[in-house]
Amino acid sequence: MTSSLSRASRPEAARSRLLERQLRRYQKPFQSAVRALARRHTRLADLAASFPALLFALAVPRLGVKPEPAIARVIQGQSLAEIAAAAGIPLWLRKLSPEALARPIRKLPDGALFRRQIVNHLPPSTKLAPAWLEAVTDVATFAHEAAAVWIAREFVREPKHVEPARLRLLSLWLWFSCQPETFGYTLIDKPWTLDMRIGTAFTAANAWHTTLELHLNLGHQPIADVWLRAGRVGGYDFLPLTSIAAIIEEAAAMRNCVRTYGNSLAHNRSRLWSLRRDGERIATLCVAARNEPLLNIVELRGPGNAEAPIDSWWAARQWLHMHDLPQIKTGRRESAPLDRATWIALWRPYWLAQRRIPNWLPIVPSRTALDALDA
Repeated sequence: MTSSLSRASRPEAARSRLLERQLRRYQKPFQSAVRALARRHTRLADLAASFPALLFALAVPRLGVKPEPAIARVIQGQSLAEIAAAAGIPLWLRKLSPEALARPIRKLPDGALFRRQIVNHLPPSTKLAPAWLEAVTDVATFAHEAAAVWIAREFVREPKHVEPARLRLLSLWLWFSCQPETFGYTLIDKPWTLDMRIGTAFTAANAWHTTLELHLNLGHQPIADVWLRAGRVGGYDFLPLTSIAAIIEEAAAMRNCVRTYGNSLAHNRSRLWSLRRDGERIATLCVAARNEPLLNIVELRGPGNAEAPIDSWWAARQWLHMHDLPQIKTGRRESAPLDRATWIALWRPYWLAQRRIPNWLPIVPSRTALDALDA
């Protein structure tokens, strides 16, 4: 009798050890909740091996989801597909290990095409799995399904190049890249394509963010006060860059970073000028009052930020000192709000598509929110 009981208890002991090993694989902050649910019924415990993400989702539900109806389906012995549908958990998550689950599972795509594609790009290791799932979830939430499959692939290829803090900016760029009728799309130099690599994509998203900042800082009106007079000295024409179009054109022609000056221009900290000779662009000039009360030349660069010709420096100094510098007031501003009309025109299509205005992209123009996109 004792021998018979002992033989009967062996499979149960083995099953308990297997369950314990599987439960230990869940992240420590959630182990107690997962264990408590697994103890309620053997069928719930079986999910630890058959569908770890589903057990996790029932033990640690996302906000607004009530797990009890799905739990009841598990105890009743319904199929995993039915239970997953009731819990709002995609079936393709069945292939993820317990280690991947580092926070409540947010809503994810689960269409037939998405399932077939995403399983080709699952994380190669349990160590990378949480960051992979977070990246896929963010891009699916803030961009679209095709982009989520793409980021899954790119994460597997180059995990170190996927920067979590900047995925919202990347996602916005991914979304607008597929919306050619929007204002945001017109500001993109290089739209996203499915064959693009992650490094190229971040570079393109950075460039887009720079252009956004320029438009949001300067708005639709040209800069009225350029402090100095246009003129011709030493064969050089000094022409002010007073509009977004002029600044972007100068940046492209001279291969420099003057598109990044939006904040400085909006706060009246600097002004930009183009030096031309016989119509040809020779150098870009930045004038500002830095470390002294009078305007001075803070930057003068040729194409590609090369050294400007020495005679252009001499012409620039002569031109600058043709003005009554002590009488020039720059009107430096401590604060300069972003252009509201541009902000609304830019983000409105995205808000409508999302059917909400997220707190990280508020309806009131915010420098904090804009800067946070490019953390």
